[in-house]
Amino acid sequence: MNVLDRFLKYIKVETTSDESSRTCPSTNGQLTLGKMLVDELKEIGLADANMDKNGYVMATLPSNIDEDVPVIGFLAHMDTAPDLTTKNINPRIVKDYDGGEIILNKDLNITLSPKDFPEIQSYKGQDIIVTDGRTLLGADDKAGIAEIITAVATLIDNPDIKHGTIKVGFTPDEEIGRGADKFDVENFGATYAYTVDGGAIGELEYESFNANNASLIIHGRNVHPGYAKDRMINSMEIAMELHAMLPKAEQPQYTSDYEGFYHQTFIKGNVEQTSTAYILRDHDRAKFEVRKNILKETVAFINTKYGDKTVELEMKDSYYNMGEKIEPVFHIVDIAKQAMLDLDIEPLVHPIRGGTDGSRLSYMGLPCPNIFTGGHNFHGKHEFIPIQSMEKAVDVILGIIKGYSTII
Repeated sequence: MNVLDRFLKYIKVETTSDESSRTCPSTNGQLTLGKMLVDELKEIGLADANMDKNGYVMATLPSNIDEDVPVIGFLAHMDTAPDLTTKNINPRIVKDYDGGEIILNKDLNITLSPKDFPEIQSYKGQDIIVTDGRTLLGADDKAGIAEIITAVATLIDNPDIKHGTIKVGFTPDEEIGRGADKFDVENFGATYAYTVDGGAIGELEYESFNANNASLIIHGRNVHPGYAKDRMINSMEIAMELHAMLPKAEQPQYTSDYEGFYHQTFIKGNVEQTSTAYILRDHDRAKFEVRKNILKETVAFINTKYGDKTVELEMKDSYYNMGEKIEPVFHIVDIAKQAMLDLDIEPLVHPIRGGTDGSRLSYMGLPCPNIFTGGHNFHGKHEFIPIQSMEKAVDVILGIIKGYSTII
C-alpha cells in the first residue's frame, strides 16, 4: 500500500477532537483510527504495536545494524481540528493541475483560487487532493500518519536499508492542546523524535511560541436603565475598555515571524457579568513574561478604577518555545535539513506561529522538531495536499533515518 492509499483510508474515519469532553481521547473516532493503525502496524511487521487506554499508539522497528546509534521516533496526531467536520469526507484528486481555479463545489459556489491561495500555483503539473468544500480534508495530520507508516513499511520491505531502532507514535487530541498530556516519554524510548505535522514541502521548524491562556470574568451591576445614573456598572463596557488598553498593533492580524500577540478568542456577557478569554504568545521568553505582566497590570488598573475584584483573572502557561531544548542538540535539525537537501528540497526553516506536540515533548525530555507533511490551508474547507509532496515527505523520513544510521 502506498502513501496515497493509506491517506485515503485514514480520512474515512471521523476523528474531530472535542474540547468540551473530559475523556482521553476526547472522541471515540480516534480510538477507531487507533485500533486500525495498530492492526496495520502489526500487519507490516511491528509486533509490539499497541494502543494504551488513553488512545496513544506506539510501535517499534528494531535496528538492523550492530552499531549503537540513537533511537529515533516519528510522531503524528490522529485527531482533526474542531473548526470543521471530517464526517463523510469526499476527496477528489485533481491530476496534472493546470495552475488555474479549482471548483470544489459548484452547487455551493466554493472554489480554490490562486487569487486567494497563490501558493497553489507552485504545484502546477502535480496531482492535488482537495475537498468538496463541505469538510476538512484531514491532511493535518493523517498525511503525517500515512507518511510515517509508509516509510517504516519501506524499511521492512527493503532490509538492505540500514537503520537503528525506530519508534512510531500517534497521539490523540493535539488539536485541542492535549496531545502530550498522557504521552509516556520513558515508555516510548526514543532519544530524539520528529513530529510530521508541518505544512508545505520543505518546512522544518524547531522554534515555537511560548503560550499562555488567560480567562477573565468581569463583574458589573445591573440597574433599570431609567434609574441607572451613578449606579449601573456595565461589565460589557469594562471588557471593551480593558481590551482597548492592550497594544492594538500586537494582535495576530498585525504580526508575523517572531512577533508575539494578544488574541481575544471569546467574549460573552451582559450588563451584570461578562466572560472573555485571551491567548498570549511570544517566541522570546522574556517578552512573553512582559506580555503576561502587561495583562496583569491592565487588570489591576481596572480593579483600582472600578473596585476590587471587578475583574477576576486566571492565567495558565500552555507550552514553551521548544527551541530552548532543541538548540543544545541542534544536530537533529541539521540531519533533517541535510535529508531535504539530498532530495533537492529547499529547507524552509522558520518559527512555528503556534505549537505542536513537540513543543511540550521537548520539555518532557524528548527534543522534537517538526517536519512537513505537504499540506496547505489546514483547518478549513480549502485544505489541499499534493501527492508528490506526500511522497517527498516519506523520502525525507527515510533520509533522516539514514542520517542517524551513520552516527557511530
